[in-house]
Amino acid sequence: METNNPRIRSVTEEILSDNWYVLKKVTFEYRKDNGVWEKQAREVYDRGNGATILLYNRENQTVVLTCQFRMPSYKNQNPTGMLIETCAGLLDREAPEATIIRETEEETGYKLAKVQKVGEAYMSPGSVTEIVHFYVAEYDATMASGRGGGLDEEQENIEVLELPFHQALEMIRTGEIRDGKTILLLQYAELHGLLERKAESEPERKSLHILVAGPYRSGTGDDPEKIEQNVRFMNEIALNIYEAGHMPVLGEWYALPLIATAGSTEIGDETFNRIFHPSSTRLINHCDAVLRVGGPSTGADEMVKVAKEKGKLIFDRSEDIPKLYS
Repeated sequence: METNNPRIRSVTEEILSDNWYVLKKVTFEYRKDNGVWEKQAREVYDRGNGATILLYNRENQTVVLTCQFRMPSYKNQNPTGMLIETCAGLLDREAPEATIIRETEEETGYKLAKVQKVGEAYMSPGSVTEIVHFYVAEYDATMASGRGGGLDEEQENIEVLELPFHQALEMIRTGEIRDGKTILLLQYAELHGLLERKAESEPERKSLHILVAGPYRSGTGDDPEKIEQNVRFMNEIALNIYEAGHMPVLGEWYALPLIATAGSTEIGDETFNRIFHPSSTRLINHCDAVLRVGGPSTGADEMVKVAKEKGKLIFDRSEDIPKLYS
């Protein structure tokens, strides 16, 4: 068999199966970078090429997707076998555009007059020959021509889903959407501004600068080991806050180095008292919130009082802090 690649020769093909589509064993010689020819064999599955489309509505900020059973996913870590996808189909001696317009009406019930091609890609080039053509198109209620759901003769049982765009994007993060072509088209829509990521009613989630306020000396009798236990406890809380997507801070992180540099010789001396609590109070000006943790502490309670007066957020439990990361 002739080839267009000078590094490939002696290509032979053996059909292993043509029960559904065509599975071949392809044997060939490949010239490596050092000039040596190496015999290789690969299995190649030819199921033709395909097309897929994302339907979107700018006014309602919604997209139309489908949900159906996919046996290969059922055999590989998908307990139900159900996948949420963009409408798609194989090219059956049709042009890609004509195919996707037909498939859209069959699967979703929307009759499209025009579509926009945004690219094409090999989806699994290690073993499958298929090239998928990607499209987007706007839809509205006037385009509905039927219920969709696919064709009985093709044993299609397709559920049509209309979802808010921001929800569809979130479903990628949660793993509810795991189909590659669907992820690509949803992210294309976000990247190119076809739709907005955030729902109008969705509160903006931002990273907070949170002061952890808890007992330092209180209840320790100025025992260094007990004081260290208090600091370790607050540091662990701070780590949890950081891993939730926020920026934690302890007053001790600032105050103790300053106190040592200022020449304090013992806990509670004049230099210590001049800096310790006032520096934490000053720090509140640069924070968004205070988290009160641990047992009784006059100093920690004073920080909460000051924070309330300054209109800062107050959290009594770390569980109440919204998680940006999980």
